[in-house]
Amino acid sequence: MQFENLKAVLEFAIEKEIEAAEFYESIAREESAAGSKKMFLEFSAEEQKHRALLENIDKKGVAQGLADYKFKWITDIKRSDYVVEMEYEKNMAYNDILMIAMKREEKALKLYNALLENADDPEQKKVFKVLCQEEAKHKLALETLYDDYMAEMGD
Repeated sequence: MQFENLKAVLEFAIEKEIEAAEFYESIAREESAAGSKKMFLEFSAEEQKHRALLENIDKKGVAQGLADYKFKWITDIKRSDYVVEMEYEKNMAYNDILMIAMKREEKALKLYNALLENADDPEQKKVFKVLCQEEAKHKLALETLYDDYMAEMGD
């Protein structure tokens, strides 16, 4: 997938962030457990922060919009690589919900990595690098929650 210009990249990425935020909000509405509900609302808020970041880049340009952004290596523990695709169903087990969310973040990370690889424009590359890092952070957070939960369950 190639993009004509930076504006097209930003529009695409903003739409993906809106979709992700809505996904987490819909799960939060369905969940009866207060802890799960809160966690998914927090993930939705993170996706909304990404949207705001992208909108800021669109308004101010890459250099100014990312002036304070810090790149750092995010460890990939690859837990989602061993998870099967599942569809969300109301009242699913907590670990199953985490697996769905991990897989979504994994797919988003792979998409942005592929787009980064194929981008020619330096500004597009920088935006895709930011998106890769943000998705990698979410993936790691979810995988860590999953590992911690499974350890508590004795697995």
